[in-house]
Amino acid sequence: MNPDRRPLIAANWKMHKTLGEAVAFVESIQEQTGPCADREVLIAPPFTALRGISGKLSLHGYSLGAQNCHWEQKGAFTGEISAAMLKDMGCAYVIVGHSERRQLFGETDETVRLKTSAAIGAGLAPVVCVGEALEERERGDAFEVIGRQLEGAFQGLGPERMNGVVIAYEPVWAIGTGRTATPGQAQEVHAFIRSRISSIFGKAIEKSVRILYGGSVKPSNVDALMAEPDIDGALVGGASLEVGSFKSLIQFNV
Repeated sequence: MNPDRRPLIAANWKMHKTLGEAVAFVESIQEQTGPCADREVLIAPPFTALRGISGKLSLHGYSLGAQNCHWEQKGAFTGEISAAMLKDMGCAYVIVGHSERRQLFGETDETVRLKTSAAIGAGLAPVVCVGEALEERERGDAFEVIGRQLEGAFQGLGPERMNGVVIAYEPVWAIGTGRTATPGQAQEVHAFIRSRISSIFGKAIEKSVRILYGGSVKPSNVDALMAEPDIDGALVGGASLEVGSFKSLIQFNV
């Protein structure tokens, strides 16, 4: 963790929690943790809970995000939601290109690029997800895959549009499996991502962009992960669903 980049702990609830459950969670977590002065907490609930908890995230350091968006501003896209609609509901962030979206719903580097651009255009900070599958890692192709995903996501964007953009490294083989990249493995990839961002956008963006780790992050490993110099936070799934475990993640120590 670099002290010049404010740590970000992001909760991706996926398809969990009714509106009532979501409201109860955000009220409880804020009551137990209080304002966050030196770190930021992001809650990304299902679409159905966005409006309901938007006004409940009242403490300093808490932000609201969505899990997905469409790249068009409006149109005949049944079931889709635009970035502008998310901004209207109080979102500051939107997760783009999560591995589950890529694997289960056919998202590609091109759709991730379109969504990233749409989010920035609507005033949202995209959390752009990249990561390799187990077979890609075992073949030694992790850097090639991640490099391609980064270049695809940010193609055509200038450095002036990268302000606030977040990158999340999520090794697919560590999501929901209980397996976690070691801090050293994660740091190696984060350093590569930062280097690749430098080659695309220059040193200023390299130094400022926050890179999160996602993949079975839990209270028992968060401190070691956050101690690495290029890990600026965590994108958390299962451990973000219970107040107790998420509180422990927010209150990590380095």
